[in-house]
Amino acid sequence: MQQDIRIGTLVQGKPGADQYIRQIIPHGFESFAITFGNAFKIAPEELAGQIMPLLESEGRKIGAISLYCNPLKDDEAGELARQQFRHLIDCAPLYQTDVVSGFTGRVPGVPLPDSLARFKEVWTPLAEYAGERGIRIAWENCPMGGNWQTGDHNIAHNPAAWELMFEAIPLPNIGLEWEPCHQMVQLIDPMPQLRQWVSKIFHIHGKDATIHRDVIAKYGIASSKPFAYHRTPGFGDCNWADIISELRRGKFRGCINIEGWHDAVYRDALEMTGQVHGLKYLQYCRGGDYVANPIVEN
Repeated sequence: MQQDIRIGTLVQGKPGADQYIRQIIPHGFESFAITFGNAFKIAPEELAGQIMPLLESEGRKIGAISLYCNPLKDDEAGELARQQFRHLIDCAPLYQTDVVSGFTGRVPGVPLPDSLARFKEVWTPLAEYAGERGIRIAWENCPMGGNWQTGDHNIAHNPAAWELMFEAIPLPNIGLEWEPCHQMVQLIDPMPQLRQWVSKIFHIHGKDATIHRDVIAKYGIASSKPFAYHRTPGFGDCNWADIISELRRGKFRGCINIEGWHDAVYRDALEMTGQVHGLKYLQYCRGGDYVANPIVEN
C-alpha cells in the first residue's frame, strides 16, 4: 500500500545503464525513470532487454521513459524528434510503463502563444496514437532558459501555458511530468498549483530548490547574483510531506523519481550520498514503513 507512490531515481538511457542500476538497487530505490536525453544513444528495445529482467527479479518498476527534444521544429531535427517520440510510445510496453514523457517543444524565438498552432498540429496525432495504445504523455515543466516571450525547447513551464495546452488538445491521456523546482525558481508557490492540477500529473521528478529571499530583496531577480539553486529533496525549501499528502488526496498513483546531478552542494563525489538521503527523506515523507490496521472480529 505504501508503494502506490514509489520513490526512485532517473537513469540515463545509454550503454551501461544496466550496470548502473545493478549497483544502486541495493540502496533501496523502488522505481526508475529512463531518460534518453535529446536523442537515442541506444535502441530502446535493446536497453529494455538489458534492464527489465533485473528490475522484474528485484520487484522494481519503470515510472516513465523519456525523450527531451523539440518535435515542433520544422526541420530534420524536428522530424527525427517526432519519429523517435512515436518510437518511444511503441516501446513503452517493453518497460511495463504507460507514461512517456518529454518536452512539448517550441517554435524557436517567438512568444509562447505563437507555438500553440504548431503544438496542436504535432501533438494531436501523437497523443491520439498513444491513447489508442493505452499510453499517457507527460510534459515536463522545465523552462530550459525560456520564458513567455521567447525560448527554444518547451512551452509547458507555466500554469498559464497549461491552460492553453489542455484547451488546445482536450484529451485525457496528456498531462504533466511535474517537479516543484521549476516552479520555485519562477517564484511560483508549488502547493496551490499542485492542488489544482494534480489530476493532470502523471509522473514526478523529485527535485527541489533553495530560494535566497535576502538576495531577491537586495538585488531582485535580474542581477548577476544567483537567487535560486536546484536541490535534491531533503535539502531544499519544499515540505515533501505536504506534497505527498496532496498527491494522495488527488488519487495520484505513480512514481516520484529523483532527478539527480543538479544539487548545488551534494554533487560530484557526494552525488549518491545526496540521492540516497533524498530517497530516505521521501520515504519518510510518504509515511515511513507501511503498518497494517488491526483486524477486529465481531
